[in-house]
Amino acid sequence: MQRLFDLLIALGPVGVCAIAALDSAGIPLPMGVDALLITVAVTSPQKASLAAILAVIGSAAGNAFLYSVARKGGEAYLDRHASSPRARRFREWFHQYGLITVFIPTVVPIVPLPLKVFVLSAGATGVPFRMFLLTILAGRLPRFFGLAYLGSQIGENSFAWLQAHSLHLAGVAAGLFVALFALVKFKQRRLRRAAEAQRPVV
Repeated sequence: MQRLFDLLIALGPVGVCAIAALDSAGIPLPMGVDALLITVAVTSPQKASLAAILAVIGSAAGNAFLYSVARKGGEAYLDRHASSPRARRFREWFHQYGLITVFIPTVVPIVPLPLKVFVLSAGATGVPFRMFLLTILAGRLPRFFGLAYLGSQIGENSFAWLQAHSLHLAGVAAGLFVALFALVKFKQRRLRRAAEAQRPVV
């Protein structure tokens, strides 16, 4: 595996794109996209931005593939079991809040949340692809560009910095989830009030 990692480093930004696509497509890899991206940024700071761009493209492509697989198979499975109250509740919940569970692990590094599970759920429950892809991009862009900048600025100390701030990053993830959840609830309440106001008075 060390040879593979060294090969990907030698490929530079192209290697980052490849591993981002494979990892996001559901293929388990011992080395993470974040680690490879930082390493490329450390060894070739002038290529850090290009590596970040290709990491976003690779991740978006891999997640789109995983989403499409789940969309074809998972949605049919849920339709066959739609009579189950649990299946109906899950589909309704995910349509309302599921993209939040996709966004959080997409944007925050070193957060032990199973992104692939949420991507599969998004496809299976029929979340609109455009909204799904925008969510992936909204998370991956700041994450990968932030890691590339970190690697190009503080070098090999980037990994120690991330480990030292892992609790802070987890706190950011929790705060984002609460804020986004509250925002969705607020929007739903406003839409419900607007609908009630438009009802004719009998």
